[in-house]
Amino acid sequence: MSTVVMKFGGTSVGDAGKIRAAARRAMRARRRGHRVVVVVSAMGDTTDHLVDLAHQLHPSPPKREYDQLLATGEQVTISLMAMALEQMGAPAISFTAGQIGMVTDDVHTKARIKRIDVARIRRELRAGKIVIVAGFQGVTESGAVTTLGRGGSNVTLVAIAASLGADVCENYTDVDGIYTADPRIVPNARKIERISYDEMLELASLGASVLHNRAVEFAKKYRVPIHVRGTGTERKGTMIVGETGEMERIVVSGAALKKQLARITLRNVPDRPGVAAKIFHVLAAASIVVDDIIQTETTPKLATVSFTVDLPDLPDARRVCRRLCATLAGMAATFEDDLAKVSVVGVGMRVHTGVADRMFAALAKGRINIQNITTSEIKISCIIDRAEGPKALRLVHDAFELGRKPRAARRAVKKAATRRPARTSKR
Repeated sequence: MSTVVMKFGGTSVGDAGKIRAAARRAMRARRRGHRVVVVVSAMGDTTDHLVDLAHQLHPSPPKREYDQLLATGEQVTISLMAMALEQMGAPAISFTAGQIGMVTDDVHTKARIKRIDVARIRRELRAGKIVIVAGFQGVTESGAVTTLGRGGSNVTLVAIAASLGADVCENYTDVDGIYTADPRIVPNARKIERISYDEMLELASLGASVLHNRAVEFAKKYRVPIHVRGTGTERKGTMIVGETGEMERIVVSGAALKKQLARITLRNVPDRPGVAAKIFHVLAAASIVVDDIIQTETTPKLATVSFTVDLPDLPDARRVCRRLCATLAGMAATFEDDLAKVSVVGVGMRVHTGVADRMFAALAKGRINIQNITTSEIKISCIIDRAEGPKALRLVHDAFELGRKPRAARRAVKKAATRRPARTSKR
């Protein structure tokens, strides 16, 4: 008997009717002979409401208590889902993360899973029950409640699927798959049928909000296929799987926009061994994820270091950097909170040229200034003004004709590459 792990996001369990609809899906999977585990998020806007309450009482809530509060949202949903299933005649049981031994580190608000004891889940599945688990949360070794960060229910989904050796995990959401760009910003965005773990990992880290990048990391490590599906349809969604040779024929698979980006610039940094290590060690110790690092020499003894962080991390990063400036004489920090990052992603970039040229030309045509450029084997990203973000996403999406079927878009890119040579040998 195969095991299926299903996850329903907040919009998919937003009220009693939607919870019943999700329960019926779980019932259908059980009738087809599967053992079924259901992971759920908090209902609708519950988490946002709890966040608002916390900030009404404290401008910077203690992170331990913040997690204790936010984890309550999922506890409501798991109980209601179990009730719905029982009323339909399916034996069901709900568990918080602590009850199934989902142990995390002690980094509150963005904890990482260390291990899961699935013995209890297996016992209940063998007894014929549908098991419902609270997403987004965990517990430390000492029993303190933690949360996994926004989108953390996706991490719970994949972690449980990997631990159980599930055949597939299904992520049900308010969109019916992964699109070539955010369809709320790009009207002609097209649903992707299959995408590689690496491409999805890049898109998730660059602003595509359907899946958390740590969920994709788990899936890639344990080779768990993820099926992203729409709650309100029976149609197939997008399969996230290992890379195949066919995928390299598609030069660019998708475009993404990270709308909330901040940049920190440290000036008069002593240009000697060990200083950069100290700066980024302190940032890492504060659990601040840093991206897009640039260092330039201003004098033979001084340098300027700038880097980007997600906007929600800026208050913590500001405090850390001000403490660093107090310990390194003459160093000063400035902070910008009005940036965005537009990116294109595709495993085909490894073997095709002209991608950077085409992207930069599209932004230039739209008179959008590029402040910084970063690349990897399968992505190109440009930092721009936040106000230009939606326009930039539409421009690069159209430049690679991502709204068209892959074969037509591939021909268009190849034709452009022969018409205007790439500015770099690789891109």
